[in-house]
Amino acid sequence: MSKQKKSGFFGGVLLGVLIASIGFSISVRNQKNNKTSTKNTLVLKLAHTLDTKHPVHLGMVYMKKRLEEISNNQVSLEIFPSGVLGSETKCIEMLQNGVLDMTKTSTSPMEGFVPEMGVFSLPYVFRDREHFWNVLDSDLGKELLLKGEARNLRGVCYFDAGSRNFYTTKKPVLIPSDLNKQKIRVMNSKTAIDMVKALGGAPTPIAWGELYSALNQGVVDGAENNPPSYYNNGHHKVCKHFSMDGHTRVPDMLVISSKIWDTYSPEVKIWLQKAANEASVYQRELWAKKSKEALTAAEQEGAKIYYPDIKPFIEKTKAMATNLSGTPVGDIYQRIQEVE
Repeated sequence: MSKQKKSGFFGGVLLGVLIASIGFSISVRNQKNNKTSTKNTLVLKLAHTLDTKHPVHLGMVYMKKRLEEISNNQVSLEIFPSGVLGSETKCIEMLQNGVLDMTKTSTSPMEGFVPEMGVFSLPYVFRDREHFWNVLDSDLGKELLLKGEARNLRGVCYFDAGSRNFYTTKKPVLIPSDLNKQKIRVMNSKTAIDMVKALGGAPTPIAWGELYSALNQGVVDGAENNPPSYYNNGHHKVCKHFSMDGHTRVPDMLVISSKIWDTYSPEVKIWLQKAANEASVYQRELWAKKSKEALTAAEQEGAKIYYPDIKPFIEKTKAMATNLSGTPVGDIYQRIQEVE
């Protein structure tokens, strides 16, 4: 067997063992009134695709710490980072099937399961970071967290994923026409795809874990994301041009299986929600710090940071919101504009 085949074989075996372990843990928990067999502690399995240095991962680590403190070690988290259990979409599907307890996902992949989440991918829907968090902390933000319950997907809290910005291998994006004929990696979101098309680019959905190779091999000419993701994943080594156009502020969401949530006692639900809320506040502060550090470090390693005039970008994409007037997403967009 070749080295590559061996790697794939053992990787598949590892994933199978992890999934089997999760399924067994859930089975044991259900048989014992939501308690695992380890020291009577309820252990929630949480999977995500980010690396362990990412501010969002660190927010979940903080949540684990607070959950154990609040519950006096009666409830804990077991976190599977770096996509070891699959893509964001795969983890969402595992929640629906009851194979996984929780996942962290961007709201963009959630759009395929909960169409209302598409509002977050609309360009320039938020005036600034303050407006963004005012919306998410409002009754509207809490309402959106629960939009997926009929699909067995209950939002627990939001995490800051900053603003998304274009970064490219060949030339900077300073005006919309700079995107012409450029293949730009986007998440598997119809709204994100439509946005890049509106700006003149060629949207190309690619899994996050495959993006570095795609950039390095010229499969795509660029991507769009936040500063920590750009730097921590080494994309600054391939894409030397980072344009702070801030076209979207797409939050991350912590999501739990509604079926599993319903099996918890009221006390466990309170502990879990409290730990999540505290982690959200902690992570936003950490995010602001890490974003500045990421841009500084990228510049020191040869990347160039640009701050283009965003008015031409807003003009090019404003029809995306106006064309949704009278639809559920359009109605949510209007309610967001009314939040101070």
